[in-house]
Amino acid sequence: MLKENLNKNIYADVKNLLIESRKKVYRNINSTMVHTCWNIGRIIVEEEQKGKNKAEYGTYLLKYLSGKLTVDFGRGFSRDNLENMRLFYLTYQNQYVTISETLSRKLGKGQSISQTVSAKSKVPFFKLSWSHYVFLIRLDEAERKFYEIEAVNQNWSVRELERQFNSSLYERLTLSRNKKQIKELSNKGLVVQKPQEAIKEPYVLEFLGLKEDSSYSEQELETAIINKIEHFMLELGKGFLFAGRQVRFSFNEEHYYVDLVFYNRLLKCFVLIDLKIGKLKHQDIGQMQMYVNYYDRKIKAVDENKTIGIILCKEANKSVVEFTLPKNNRSIFAKQYKLYLPSKAELRKHLEE
Repeated sequence: MLKENLNKNIYADVKNLLIESRKKVYRNINSTMVHTCWNIGRIIVEEEQKGKNKAEYGTYLLKYLSGKLTVDFGRGFSRDNLENMRLFYLTYQNQYVTISETLSRKLGKGQSISQTVSAKSKVPFFKLSWSHYVFLIRLDEAERKFYEIEAVNQNWSVRELERQFNSSLYERLTLSRNKKQIKELSNKGLVVQKPQEAIKEPYVLEFLGLKEDSSYSEQELETAIINKIEHFMLELGKGFLFAGRQVRFSFNEEHYYVDLVFYNRLLKCFVLIDLKIGKLKHQDIGQMQMYVNYYDRKIKAVDENKTIGIILCKEANKSVVEFTLPKNNRSIFAKQYKLYLPSKAELRKHLEE
């Protein structure tokens, strides 16, 4: 038995070593590929600038390179992909040069440019895959910076990056922010320090597979969320930990149930979610207020912040919210959810309103 356990431990150690080794190899290959694409783009742009008729010469150059590189190196060098490399360089050239110059100052005057670039390759500047950057270079600057920061911080796959973009995450976050805070989204990504900064408008739950015009109960909605809890937590945002469903508390011999309970480690507070499939009523807000009060007085620790309550409803009523909650409310939010990905135009119209 002892020998068997020893063998299992050795196998586990070797397995973990191999897994970590493969991850490092993948990261190195990815980093090399991204830098290579950037440098190919640089060469194309610098060569284009020598042409008399830049547009005409640029078209010829891409066609020529594509044909020759495909013969010598196989797939991956179509005109479209070479154009992506060109655009990648144009998009990131200033940021790259700034970092290289900073390294030059740190390295000292005696070293050559090639030494600077070599040292630069050790710096994790391009932290995403080539596929990530192919998607990002098509976006406006403010959105691109935001989604790039979030993709790195949240370790988004390309598929998740596309999903977050298609769900208009950037626009939804800007709904509850002033101009200064919107600018910070592009420079810093999503920084969660206050309850309002963790809230979106609306929440998009298309991954549940429920149809907008279908009939379903609150219990079915809750079950669908639990079955897709990982996707739901990605939609909630940063710092959320799942604590339970239908969490019961009791007083005066009566039992009450909170649909979903989370904890946010960044805000250091409980987050209670109540699901409503109909139009929001003032009784719903009163019920959530009771849940929040109970958690604040009986559950949360002294060093934790006040509980947040979110009522997810199909149709929010701003007037009901406004006149049911106090003016200085910072803990209870009534937000709509949608079962489909809203269009950018729809969200921007909402922003203008």
